[in-house]
Amino acid sequence: MLQHSDIFFPLPAGAVAMRGGLERVIRASIDGWILGAVPYHDFSRIFREGRPKYATGEMWGKFVRSGCFMYRAFPEPAIRDRMREAVAEILAAERPNGSISCSSPEAQPDGPGGDLWERKYVMLGLLEYYAQIDRDPAVLASLRRQADAILAQVGPAPKADVRDLGWSPNHVESSTLLEPFMRLHALTGEPRYLEFARYLVECGGAKGSDLVQMALGNVPPHLMGGVYPKAYETTSYFEGLADYARATGDGRVRRAVLNYFALVRDRELTIVGNGGADQPFHPRVCGEAWSDTAREQTNPDITRMMETCTGVTWMKFCSHVLRLTGDCTAAEAIETYVYNGLVGAMKPDGTGFSYVNLLDGVKTTNTGWGWEFGGFRVTCCNLNGPMGLAYIPYVAVMRSAEGPVVNLYCGLDAKTETPSGAPLALSIDTDYPRDGHVRIAVSPAAPETFTLRLRIPAWSAETAVAVNGDAASSRVARETRPEGRIPARAGTYLELRREWRPGDAVTLDFDMRCRLIEGPRGVNRAGDGRVAVAYGPVVLTREERRDPRFDKPADIQSDADGTIPARRVRPPSGARVAFDIPLRGGGSILMTDYASADCWDGSRIRTWIAQSGAFR
Repeated sequence: MLQHSDIFFPLPAGAVAMRGGLERVIRASIDGWILGAVPYHDFSRIFREGRPKYATGEMWGKFVRSGCFMYRAFPEPAIRDRMREAVAEILAAERPNGSISCSSPEAQPDGPGGDLWERKYVMLGLLEYYAQIDRDPAVLASLRRQADAILAQVGPAPKADVRDLGWSPNHVESSTLLEPFMRLHALTGEPRYLEFARYLVECGGAKGSDLVQMALGNVPPHLMGGVYPKAYETTSYFEGLADYARATGDGRVRRAVLNYFALVRDRELTIVGNGGADQPFHPRVCGEAWSDTAREQTNPDITRMMETCTGVTWMKFCSHVLRLTGDCTAAEAIETYVYNGLVGAMKPDGTGFSYVNLLDGVKTTNTGWGWEFGGFRVTCCNLNGPMGLAYIPYVAVMRSAEGPVVNLYCGLDAKTETPSGAPLALSIDTDYPRDGHVRIAVSPAAPETFTLRLRIPAWSAETAVAVNGDAASSRVARETRPEGRIPARAGTYLELRREWRPGDAVTLDFDMRCRLIEGPRGVNRAGDGRVAVAYGPVVLTREERRDPRFDKPADIQSDADGTIPARRVRPPSGARVAFDIPLRGGGSILMTDYASADCWDGSRIRTWIAQSGAFR
């Protein structure tokens, strides 16, 4: 029986219609990738003709999963038809034993080839198709056969041990089967699927490492998993654990999930919302391992960091934590990644995503695991990036038992219900994050008392809130509130409980002053003393193509509270925001938003800025 313990709940498919800047970014990905360049016929051909490289069978599932989830918010016939075509092709590739695998039944389970990882993604693609596009009984029947084929092969002795199957040293990727098995159990109620999920939990996720126990013991992520604390696959396993905790009510697993969230948030996330790096702890893992990155992000020896697959999977995991707990830091983490790391990884024309991102150097690259199909290179991150974009409308507005919850401030129209079940519409009009003014029209069908939760960003030191023009709060500061004022405290949800009527509106004005961010102190002390600049949720950077001295030290002028008396300027072509940042002693430097810095031509950026004479 489902032990549902969620605090927040996503709105139904089609309930959120995006508008504005983020909608244009998502639209570029739909047109350039999902309906454009992606060679999806080649992805299903792999299952008939054999894989060209280990794990390439993942590509079909990743493409279909993101396309179907994108259809959830953009229900366009062209997306639906492409997904139907892709699903028909993959169902035709089913093996005699019920599996859909690049490996013959005789070779299954094929550990070095990534067979279980590939089969996981086929299941996830079909599960998303079944949930979002067509509840076709043939799809569900195929999912059952695929799951049963795995059950026949993997499990307690004499079956193959899941911890012995996979291409990585600790085989963590194979235990990520937990997610599709939990979702299939939710659809079917079949005890055998939950029993297999329990087996995956009890195995601990990795060979030689019990990731559940490590999370319970607050082991730093870069020390989890032995020699290979792969950020992407480890987080994917914890996604499955979140579903398991939700379904079973297992308090121990729930604690492990929340501990892992806090550990990654505090020890791994950089200022652009993603993590993982090659230096200093895991130089042979191509920047794809947790590496105490929050502390090491200024390390000048880093050459690869912040895999897009990691960021997107982290974003999805945060949505689980948000639903389970209502913890606004999960929404804050999503926002930081969306406006910086995610959008900053996408090619301007929407035809793909960078494999990794740098904070200093050439920001983007397509170099990494993947394969060329007819001269077009496809990487895992090309395929996962659109899934991150598709999650934006899923997270932006949710609901609770008391009323709607606004997590992200982007232009949109949302349809939901009041606590009594009556229709309720929310419309958000804003140019955020270009500026900090947001207007939310709250339109119930009839007057009703309920609570509207509004996330107040942790970086907004002063937030003005008004309902129908009346100030509900003026300052978010450490001061006594005037009687009758509603405190809008930074880093929390502001709860506005009142009788809402048709035509009501809330306005918010966030504190968007540029602020100085002091860099961390890491193992490689050569990076100590650097600083960065942020504007609201947006991280700024210096670009080589706009400033030939982009990588030189610059002593930034700031007030005692860290705010910078910056002058906003007209953004250069391609940038979203731009500022003249004043320097101590006179002069200024031009900084633009990290996300729009286009480094696909090999040009460089500098996000962590050295102070004069501090270091190399």
